[in-house]
Amino acid sequence: MYAVIRRYEGVTDSAEAGRRVDEGFVPLLRRVPGFVAYYWVDAGDGVMVSTSVFEDQSGAEESINRAADFVRDSLSSLLPNRPQVTAGPVVAAG
Repeated sequence: MYAVIRRYEGVTDSAEAGRRVDEGFVPLLRRVPGFVAYYWVDAGDGVMVSTSVFEDQSGAEESINRAADFVRDSLSSLLPNRPQVTAGPVVAAG
């Protein structure tokens, strides 16, 4: 498995961002080959974190591209700063 974690700071409306992600982005992500799981977390203080898990690196890389497009097209007013992106193979899971 392969995971991608994105940390967004300076989020202007976490509830609206969550709604848009749930209704618009999650359905797109589920269609990526190798999709396993996705989580969108409100960490408080204008910080939101997403975690995507895929069967392989190619699905994870496609998710990075789809996320960038979705943020640009649907979330730019709510997520004004570029995310910190961390990706890599899953080495332990529970």
